[in-house]
Amino acid sequence: MKVLFIADVVGKPGRAALDRAMPGLRERYAPALVIVNGENSAGGLGITPKTAEDLFATGADVITLGNHAFRHREAHAYLDDSERVIRPANFMAGNPGRGHTIVEAGGMRVCVINLIGQIQLRAARSPFSEAEALLDRLAGRADAFFVDFHAEVTSEKVAMGWHLDGRAAAVVGTHTHVPTADARVLPRGTAYISDVGMTGSRASVLGVRWEQALESFRTQMSVRFTTADEDLWVNAVVVEIGGDGLAESITQVLEPAPD
Repeated sequence: MKVLFIADVVGKPGRAALDRAMPGLRERYAPALVIVNGENSAGGLGITPKTAEDLFATGADVITLGNHAFRHREAHAYLDDSERVIRPANFMAGNPGRGHTIVEAGGMRVCVINLIGQIQLRAARSPFSEAEALLDRLAGRADAFFVDFHAEVTSEKVAMGWHLDGRAAAVVGTHTHVPTADARVLPRGTAYISDVGMTGSRASVLGVRWEQALESFRTQMSVRFTTADEDLWVNAVVVEIGGDGLAESITQVLEPAPD
């Protein structure tokens, strides 16, 4: 069973790129489950009901989030109501939304878990203890576990990969918008990559127009950022999961969106 995971979709350009690319991705990889990180889908920061529905319309089955999950107030009730849009599980328990979902795909029950790092980001609880608690609590309710770890530093992400090796089918990193070159299956069967990257403009600084980001760095002044819309690329991974609930392979996808 194959899972297609799409990295952080940035703004309207990223949503358009994914919409154009999805038919080809489905034809080539035939995924049974499509997971999309929608953390930056609304103007580059956060998610709204509209951008979530746009992502579902492109073919997403589950949407994961990150540190900007609650950026737009209009999304709060939507997160409470939606069973397939999840925010980091180690946020405050009383925050809107849920931290995991279980979906049927490819003849398996797949539990998708969203976690946030505790270094340079806001986390109410350790992602390591939260992951353990969830896997223990959900044992028997899912055949495979797929983790989107939205974190800042690679050391914390790599540590999570080793922590869950043999217990999760995949631990994929998001948040930094730069794809890393370390995709592999760990010794006990967990597919791992430090960061899947970003779906949006490669002619940018992490999805923002490069001229604006450069001005901010050079002048140390506040600059209004807008989402870049040139040279759109899709960054993703395809994870093949065996009947034992562990990974057989992980394939990195880095390609320009069709015109």
